[in-house]
Amino acid sequence: MKPYIYITRKLPDALVKPLQEKYDVKMWKHDDIPVPRDILIEEVKKADALLSVLADSIDEAVLTAGKNLKVVANLAVGYNNIDLKTASLKGIAICNTPDVLTDTTADLTFGLLMTTARRIVEAAEYLKEGKWQSWNPFLLAGTDVHHKTLGIVGMGRIGETVAKRATGFDMDILYYNRTRKPDAEKKLGVIYTSFDELVKKADFIVCLTPLTAETKNMFTREVFQKMKSSAIFINVARGAVVDEQALHDALVAGEIAGAGLDVFQVEPITVDHPLLKLPNVVALPHIGSSSTETRTSMIELCIENISSILEGKEPKTLVNKDWRPLVKG
Repeated sequence: MKPYIYITRKLPDALVKPLQEKYDVKMWKHDDIPVPRDILIEEVKKADALLSVLADSIDEAVLTAGKNLKVVANLAVGYNNIDLKTASLKGIAICNTPDVLTDTTADLTFGLLMTTARRIVEAAEYLKEGKWQSWNPFLLAGTDVHHKTLGIVGMGRIGETVAKRATGFDMDILYYNRTRKPDAEKKLGVIYTSFDELVKKADFIVCLTPLTAETKNMFTREVFQKMKSSAIFINVARGAVVDEQALHDALVAGEIAGAGLDVFQVEPITVDHPLLKLPNVVALPHIGSSSTETRTSMIELCIENISSILEGKEPKTLVNKDWRPLVKG
């Protein structure tokens, strides 16, 4: 009997074909509607491999149901949706998709920064709504990006790549990270600071930190109040690193000038979300890595990892390094 693979979103048939040629593959029928919890658990009971997305909760109940489950390939860099401890104990390999989305996410991050600073979305809607009746010197005037100070919170691969883009705008670049990055400091001219110093000095604060117990609600009202009143906050990390009510209140009070957000505490958000009602917020539906080329590469990497595990080989991007395959049964 062929190993059984369940995919939690509908993916392009051409990309899934390599798996279908070797294994028994079933996909959820929608690409924009999450697979219901009860169906996910029923499918996991039969599965040798699972290809999941960040919106799927792969918790203890799911992993325990997977009696034959050998690998979960998560279509994302992040994996806070997966219970790593349980996976390791049960001999289930957890894989993610780093590296292939670094440049694409950095592009989106810097684009979101520029869009928020120069009020591009607001200006485009202003024109479409027929409001442009005359020209005046400060019509929809934003703020310059060049020669300003950028503060990066979380200097991983994406953070370094955002810094590289910022050098082309002659920005001074500060960063805060769990560990210093001497190579990045030498190569990019970035300066390591404390978190407190960064939020006080930066004109643009870009959050790219992973979501951990330490970073959850890292950006509080107190933190926003330490920022310049002209500062713009950009979050392309995880929504839960920010106290959204605190961000909303800081924006309304004029304690910071604006925010560009690609992530939220609960996703997807609805049109009545308080932050969407603010004109100085640019909000996106978690599309950091969403280019055709990159999403294709991410899917291909998931497929490669699944095939490797099922063939008894080391996967390319293993997350739980303490994973040890168990004999199922």
